[in-house]
Order: sequence, then structure tokens, then C-alpha cells
Amino acid sequence: MTVIQRKAVNPIAHLTAEDIAVIGKELDAIRDRVLADRGERDAAYIRKVISTHRKLELGSRVVLLFSLFPPAWVVGTAGLAVAKILDNMEIGHNVLHGQWDWMRDPKIHSTTWDWDHVSPPDQWQHSHNQLHHRYTNVVGKDNDLGYGIMRVDEDQPWHPVYLGQPLWNFINACFFQYGIAAYDLELGHNLKNGRHRDPEFRARARAVGRKIRRQVLKDYVLHPLLSGPSFLTTLAATFTANLIRNLWSHSVIMCGHFPNGVETFEKTSIEGETRGEWYLRQMLGSANISGSRLLHLMTGNLSFQIEHHLFPDLPSNRYQEIAPEVRALFDRYGLKYTSGSLPKQVASAWWKVIRLSLPNRKPRGRVDDRPTPALAATGA
Repeated sequence: MTVIQRKAVNPIAHLTAEDIAVIGKELDAIRDRVLADRGERDAAYIRKVISTHRKLELGSRVVLLFSLFPPAWVVGTAGLAVAKILDNMEIGHNVLHGQWDWMRDPKIHSTTWDWDHVSPPDQWQHSHNQLHHRYTNVVGKDNDLGYGIMRVDEDQPWHPVYLGQPLWNFINACFFQYGIAAYDLELGHNLKNGRHRDPEFRARARAVGRKIRRQVLKDYVLHPLLSGPSFLTTLAATFTANLIRNLWSHSVIMCGHFPNGVETFEKTSIEGETRGEWYLRQMLGSANISGSRLLHLMTGNLSFQIEHHLFPDLPSNRYQEIAPEVRALFDRYGLKYTSGSLPKQVASAWWKVIRLSLPNRKPRGRVDDRPTPALAATGA
């Protein structure tokens, strides 16, 4: 496994093949223990979050009936924004991961759940669950890394087009749900390669179009019409709530894979990858956000991105519980557990976006790229 970011010291050079195998076994033991312990308290948690979300959304929509009055507009908009964040982050993202399939509740299942988002669930599951989590931070394989529109590492060749990446990253943040839908559809790749006439692509594009129409009809026609005289103010409130949700989601996801301290990897790093090496890549390719229980809830517990990437199928309410154990494992094997406050991680991620939009400031020093014995056997 070769870390693509050039550093004076390889952060895993001190690990032996036996170390990596033991790390894998220890993490498997944590996962197995939580899987065996899932039960009523976990089911009660997700049902409570879903109930809270629905009550909050309904209450906010009722308040927006009176949104001609500024206080009602502010309260309704804030409530609707929080409801949309809960729907996307703690509920939709995690249900669609299959974290709650063990409950065998057809109403809370990865195969039946729909969310307040323009990306069809099945397309999101393919790009996120099957591709992103499999190829975490592998440049050229994990399109979540920069969403295919940004330079994400100093070893990537610089081109003047990257000068604009801070601007288009901001635009992407404002309309993030549409950016995700285009990304799930692999729109740029398919258009560039002339595959837009492919029947499979056209079917997927029609599914996205239907989902967008439903969302637009609900948010910008039906609910504003129900507000009667408050049509325009409700319309503005819904647009604002969607904007807040998009900016928040984008920030949380940026913090998980883009701050300083997070590693990226070459394509060769996954050739012959063992279970322990896969775990190691998740450990080095993710970052956490420190904060309160409320912050963890509002991030969909992606503030524990490291734990989520290690165990994407565990119930999200368990990540905070196992985080100290995971961090102790990092410390025991001399690995950096990247974590920081939300402002710190957002600033770090945006600084990297800006820095990598420019040419490298000076030639990079040679890295100590000697692989560990376990990784040398893979040819990485």
C-alpha cells in the first residue's frame, strides 16, 4: 500500500505484516461484538429519530402557513432546514447503508427507503456503498474524492483549469443534492465518452429526472400553494432550507475525507489487499469531527467518519460508543487519529481546496516509500 501524498516518512513503514493482520482481527472483534449486541435500544433510537424528524417537518410546514410574518418565517425555515438535515444525514444515509435492515421492518429498510433528495436511492447506493466505501481515497477509483471535478493531491498534475476549483466547489456546495445526483449518474464521464445514448444510461437519467420533478413539485409548488397568501414567503423559506441543508451536508462530507492529515492512495495500493490492509486504508483515509451529541446527530454521526468507514453497516448510534476503543488501537500502533472541531476541519478542507488549485510551490522531497513486509507481498 503506497500513500500517494509525498511525505518525508511513510506513516505505515513501522508496521509489520503481523501488525496489520492483528489490527484487522481486533477491528473484526469490535464489529462482531456490536453486531451481536444490536437490539431494542438501537431500534428505539432510529424510530425516535424518524418520529422527531416527521413531527419537526410537519410543525415547520404549519408555521410557514403564516410566513408572511417574519418571526414565523425564521422559525419555520430553521425547523425545515433541521428536518431536511436529519432526513438526509442521520436517517437517509444510514438507512440506505443497510444499518437497520436487521430489524426486518419493511418501512425502515435499505431496499424500500426513499429520502428528501433528488438522487434515486438505488443510484446513490451504487456510487456510495459499492464504489466509495470499497475504494476509499484511492485516486482515480474513488470519485467521492473531489467528486471528479477537483485536484485532490499534490502528485496530480496541475492544469490552469484547477484555478477555478474553489469557485465550483462552492457552487457544488450550494446545490449539493443536484451535484450528488449528477455524480451518481456519472454524468460528466458518460457525456465525455459519448455514452449518453446508451439505453442503460438513459434509463438512469430518466429516473433522476423523475426524482427531481417530484422534489421540485413538493418543495416549490405543492407546499407553497398550501400556504395560500404566504406562497412566495414559503417558497423562499423552502429554498433557504434546501440551501442550508446542502451547505451543511457538503461541509460534513468534506471534513470526513479532505482535511490535512487524511491520506490518499495509488491505484496499485488495492491490488491483493487483505482485510487488515483494507481496514488500514479506512483508518488513514478518514477524519473525525469533535463536538457534542447534538453535533453528532446533525452530522448523521459522520462526525465519526473513521468509525463509519471501518464499520459502515453498524448502527450509527454505536459509533460514539466504540470510538475510544478505535482511537486506543490507533495509539497502540503509532497511527494518527485525525480529528478536530467543525470550524477547524472545515477550514482545513477548504484551505486544501484552495492550495491544490495552484501549482505546487516547490519540488516535493523524496518519500520514504518502503512498504511494510505485508504490503510488499502485494507488489504495492
